Amino acid sequence: MLTWEEFEKTEMRVGTITEVNDFPEARKPAYQLVIDFGETIGIRKSSAQITKRYTKEQLAGRQIVAVVNFPKKQIGKFMSECLVLGAMGADNDIVLLAPDFKVENGLRIG
Repeated sequence: MLTWEEFEKTEMRVGTITEVNDFPEARKPAYQLVIDFGETIGIRKSSAQITKRYTKEQLAGRQIVAVVNFPKKQIGKFMSECLVLGAMGADNDIVLLAPDFKVENGLRIG
């Protein structure tokens, strides 16, 4: 069990996907995402294994929720700077977490 203080350290923010690229070097099918988290946090990159459910066209301009205070992670030649959140179903079928309505980029989830 986490304490409330431990949970509060996880910084989940809303961002808008501004760019989606194929990631052919990834071991499992994935996209490279560029996400705008607003003025304070800025632009971050992430790799996401969400190719089963989403096309690049469906992702561009979409708001998502991501953890922005994990250490960067090297994935092949790509540096992931945040963790995009989703509900993981059978066979790695991921449904992205997102706000119901368009909100300001960078808003904290709490």
